[in-house]
Amino acid sequence: MRRAVLPVAALAGALALAGCGSGSGSDSGSSKAGLSVSASYMPQPVSADMAAGFLTIANKGGTKDELTSVTSDIAGQVTMHSTVGGAMQEKTSFAIPAHGQLVFKSGGNHLMFEKLKRKPEQGQKVTLKLTFAKSGPLTVEMPVKSATYNPSTGH
Repeated sequence: MRRAVLPVAALAGALALAGCGSGSGSDSGSSKAGLSVSASYMPQPVSADMAAGFLTIANKGGTKDELTSVTSDIAGQVTMHSTVGGAMQEKTSFAIPAHGQLVFKSGGNHLMFEKLKRKPEQGQKVTLKLTFAKSGPLTVEMPVKSATYNPSTGH
């Protein structure tokens, strides 16, 4: 019986250490600033060549970072925009404060998927890669929702 305890304890220790290790730049779940993505979605586009995308990037770390680019295999290019006073302006980067968040939502900051290679349909997922100034890139699977989806109601 004692022999079984030693390998189990060694395995548990190894798993605990693996969970504490720092991620590499290609690990989609870790970053220097402690970044994570939630609430991502794309309303099903009404246009065949353009779509919008929304998400929240949380920074639980003590280091500020900056979103510098977004790419997706579904689009020729993905641009980042802010909307202030009803005027949309393309941005080259967005700051993500330490212990803060960056929100992309309808009527505010948002992503524009331009030159679509195919029109995404409700129920599908779109893959995008977020690139940051300091942290490693994050890969996000963004679900396509109905064109009239409202995240506050879930419909």
